[in-house]
Amino acid sequence: MQTKVVKFGGSSLADAKHFKQVADIIHADPTRRFVVPSAPGKRHSSDTKVTDMLYRCYEMIRNHESIDEYYQQIEERYNSIIRELGLNFDMSGELEYVKNAMLHASGRDYAASRGEYLNGIVLAKYLGFDFIDAENVIFFRENGTFDEEKTNAVLGEELRRHKNAVIPGFYGCMPNGTIKTFSRGGSDITGAIVARAANADLYENWTDVSGFLMGDPRLLDNPPPIDTITYQELRELSYMGATVLHDESIFPVRYAGIPINIRNTNAPEDKGTMIVSAAEGYDKKRVITGLAGKKGFSVIHIEKDRMNAEIGFGRRVLEILEDNEISFEHLPSGIDTMSIVVATSSLEGRRERILQSITRQVKADLVEILDGLCLVAVVGRGMVKARGTAARIFDAAYNAGVNIRMIDQGSSELNIIIGVNEEDYEKTLSAIFNEFVK
Repeated sequence: MQTKVVKFGGSSLADAKHFKQVADIIHADPTRRFVVPSAPGKRHSSDTKVTDMLYRCYEMIRNHESIDEYYQQIEERYNSIIRELGLNFDMSGELEYVKNAMLHASGRDYAASRGEYLNGIVLAKYLGFDFIDAENVIFFRENGTFDEEKTNAVLGEELRRHKNAVIPGFYGCMPNGTIKTFSRGGSDITGAIVARAANADLYENWTDVSGFLMGDPRLLDNPPPIDTITYQELRELSYMGATVLHDESIFPVRYAGIPINIRNTNAPEDKGTMIVSAAEGYDKKRVITGLAGKKGFSVIHIEKDRMNAEIGFGRRVLEILEDNEISFEHLPSGIDTMSIVVATSSLEGRRERILQSITRQVKADLVEILDGLCLVAVVGRGMVKARGTAARIFDAAYNAGVNIRMIDQGSSELNIIIGVNEEDYEKTLSAIFNEFVK
């Protein structure tokens, strides 16, 4: 029998109506054996996510404020779901325990994780599935990093004991027994971890969109959906701002070769986007898979005659960044020039020190910091096979009146990144999109 692991986001479990949709999806396919839920999300635009409400409780406790009245709103969120689902289930004991634990300084991560924990209990009751507390099967090391090997062994053994189970997302356990949450995209990461431990045939990630689009619909005119995307393409796009799936959440299943299917809870008939290890074909009419971008970058520009003949020049420059705890994004260079692209925010309070250190250490002829850069990534596995892709990108930017400040192409030829002025960001995205898609 095949095994699918299914993860549902907060918007898919915001209220009883959505719980019923989720149950219909799960029961429609008996291979959907293991379920990873998020905490209840917003029911409408002015609503508050349960996780944010729990964070608020934590801050109120730290400020010595009473949470009694505010916590009642959290209790009512869960009780209303239970009531509207017609469950014969009293959750008051669990809710009271969570409240008392927060009052007795259980920690910020504990407070944040209880949204998933409580939602997991309710969903397991409604589905008739077993409940596995992530605290008992997902582990972190003393330094706070995820313990992949221990988790995969313990969780895999536990899953083999259950035909069907619900495992709440977002959190695990530290060696001292305290709760630890994943930093970003937590439930997505948990879903991938469970899929790997279960040796699943497919990891379905259900959200409120029908997969990936080729670009941001807020900036582009009706971008088409992406049917199939590779893990590597996804990572490139996610890193540059695409937000359907957090890039860190793909690693557990990528290593195991398990495909991911992004699906829409509100439109389960849509096939969504398949994320796979490798794909031979590509759309020859479009060539590119997608494009994305980010603002807020600066360039540390260095000039020195005969730089290329000076052994250790680049190392000494990068050591200065390391000493200032700054990571670089890209490193385009010429014979006598070196440009280091960094996040502008990382330079705060360090600009003069960095300029002086580089000038002193490598005796550069010129060192300057240029702000206001944004990066636009054009990504596609078909780019390596299609002639003239780079020329089309540059022509599109030129015809839109955009000055390209930086060009960087990865060795895999999977992407081309260009740097332009921030005020040209939207114009650049639209120009490239229209060149390849329209």
